[in-house]
Amino acid sequence: MNDKRGSERSGGAAGKREEPVSGLAWQADLFRKWAELTERGQRALDSFFKSQAADDGFQIPDPGVVGKAFLLWTARALNDPTRLFEAQAELWRRYGELYQSTIKRLAGEPVEPVAAPEPGDRRFTDEAWDKEIVFDFIKQSYLLASRWTMATVREVKGLDDQTMRKVNFYTRQIVDAMAPTNFAATNPKVLKATLDSRGENLIKGYENLLADLERGKGRLDIAMTDYTAFRLGENVAVTPGKVVFQNEMMQLIQYAPGTEKVHRRPLLIVPPWINKFYILDLKPKNSFIKWAVEQGQTVFVISWVNPGRELAHKSFDDYMLDGPLAALEAIEEATGEREINVIGYCIGGTLTAAMLAYMTAKRDKRVASVTFFTAMVDFAEAGELSVFIDEDQLDQLEKHLEYKGYLEGRYMAQVFNLMRGNDLIWSFVVNNYLLGREPFPFDLLYWNSDSTRMPAMMHGFYLRNMYQRNLLVKPGGIRLNNVAIDLRKIRQPVYIIATREDHIAPWKSTYAATQIYRGKVRFVLSASGHIAGVVNPPSANKYCYWTNEQTPPDPEAWLEKAQRHEGSWWTDWAAWIAKHGGGMVAARQPGGGGLTPIEDAPGSYVRVRVAD
Repeated sequence: MNDKRGSERSGGAAGKREEPVSGLAWQADLFRKWAELTERGQRALDSFFKSQAADDGFQIPDPGVVGKAFLLWTARALNDPTRLFEAQAELWRRYGELYQSTIKRLAGEPVEPVAAPEPGDRRFTDEAWDKEIVFDFIKQSYLLASRWTMATVREVKGLDDQTMRKVNFYTRQIVDAMAPTNFAATNPKVLKATLDSRGENLIKGYENLLADLERGKGRLDIAMTDYTAFRLGENVAVTPGKVVFQNEMMQLIQYAPGTEKVHRRPLLIVPPWINKFYILDLKPKNSFIKWAVEQGQTVFVISWVNPGRELAHKSFDDYMLDGPLAALEAIEEATGEREINVIGYCIGGTLTAAMLAYMTAKRDKRVASVTFFTAMVDFAEAGELSVFIDEDQLDQLEKHLEYKGYLEGRYMAQVFNLMRGNDLIWSFVVNNYLLGREPFPFDLLYWNSDSTRMPAMMHGFYLRNMYQRNLLVKPGGIRLNNVAIDLRKIRQPVYIIATREDHIAPWKSTYAATQIYRGKVRFVLSASGHIAGVVNPPSANKYCYWTNEQTPPDPEAWLEKAQRHEGSWWTDWAAWIAKHGGGMVAARQPGGGGLTPIEDAPGSYVRVRVAD
């Protein structure tokens, strides 16, 4: 991605700069900069209106959907005005406690806070929020109001579950947006930076804002990292390997061995197609692919195409047939091995489960074992993503897909960012726009910005039949390539890794699969979230994980008796997968079998970005 800020930006208002000039010269320089930025802002605004005129008006979130949910909530809330009055009285009582506490503190008395931030809330880490009485009062006032708002919304009765999920979700977005940390006048860190730099941080922040608008062609595309700091194949996705097979849907990468002997059965990784595969190969120190190679695995990875309108007709069936099934055939040709172990990550795991059910129906036994990374197959409790899945929104989405031919990557990025708004939106608003700083170079956030498009037919099928109708877990509920599939007939050994703080595939939802598969299932729960809980190398010595040899129907019952282990679950998986390795053989080199290498890893498909 071409970032118009350029690599020369090395710290903004926080970095080294020349001493500001004084007097009228300084004011003239300030007005000149402001005039230049104003002109750039007008061009960005013009670009936005042009893009809107050329588009079909599709939005995520849709204002009409959000407004309808709040109208329904308001109608229910007004049915019980007594409850609202009681809630209001409780809020004023709590404010009274805060006023009294503040008066005591002004008098020099030690007091306990009336409202304190939750553990892990990084918005109020600056010491001024505690030491300065005014800012402590602002902080606690906000915390009282935000918690009261969320509690009041949840207590309204009579709404259907889907509407309540929407109201809760969007109320949280409003509450997070109104945090005092997000405004220059009420953020002590920003005020100090403004005084120290004589407002240079705000000028630089406006420049950063314009650069983000220009990169987004009029839409705000918040920079989360320095995009110029990373280059595929140079400092991310650097594990040596070759592309040994490709079709219009994917490239198949075979990685060079890291040991003299390898497990006989190769390992195929099926990543999600919403983002790029190199989440598992960011840097050598946190690369799961590199680590797996060093454990004696012959690793193959699918690198999905970033589709355009020409692939709008591609279906979920095509992703299965031209994805992992085509990869299985290619791997057999490359290694001579028919039996293969498979890993499916997120939606790649959903596809892998569907493929296994399809293969079972076809009596195809090439998959010896399967590992699922944070993958759902039962969507009954799909978490916050279900906020965006209902009839109205799906109808609008399908009209957009028909118009465009694919779903732009930025829409899914918006959804995922909203689910963690304080971390993935507002922290960058403060850093980039209020403090005038550059985002820190971070490989994970570089990958996070590298989303992909999704073909119209495939994405519509996936959302309708899995998220909305939950047909994947129903025997015969879905047909792939004219074959009715049934997950309950899968009998391969299964390893499921879920993450406790996952906001995309909630761990209790992923646990539901333990009651579906008929083979021996090992369920492991990692600390942290959808990405950090998976990309957690043993060398980092971070987090922990839980194991339990039993898989009772209730996930809470599983956790209650689970054993906690410090460190990474990778070592537990390595011991498990070694049992399904099929013995040891001499290491295999890419191109040493029946397939001729096409190009070096990470290949060319992964380099196509949504802006291309």
